[in-house]
Amino acid sequence: MGDLLLVRHGETEWSLSGRHTSRTDLPLTQHGEEQAKSLAPLLSVRPHALVLTSPLGRAVRTAELAGLTGAVPEADLHEWDYGGYEGVTTADIHRTRPGWDLWTDGVPADEDGRPGESPQEVGRRADRV
Repeated sequence: MGDLLLVRHGETEWSLSGRHTSRTDLPLTQHGEEQAKSLAPLLSVRPHALVLTSPLGRAVRTAELAGLTGAVPEADLHEWDYGGYEGVTTADIHRTRPGWDLWTDGVPADEDGRPGESPQEVGRRADRV
């Protein structure tokens, strides 16, 4: 049996500033592109039978730059939907909800009423993959 390798997308402006990012499809920063490229030598010596990515551009681009050809976008690999906390930092959340923890407290709906995901929902997506 083979190995399962997980690669997170390279840096974006929001990951750099600590803002929660899910639906907002931000591009990689220059540093994020360099991070992705730095994986190519490590990954090129490992054969792969299947490469799946989130459908978001930052994940697809990371795979491309890392030399992972033939990547298949998989909707269930989309990042955690942060709902009303999309684009908000944990520090900002703690100003109104001290002690907030994503894993136990979850996220509120956004201003349009679109709910974020619970840990259980994210877990079910991961289980399907």
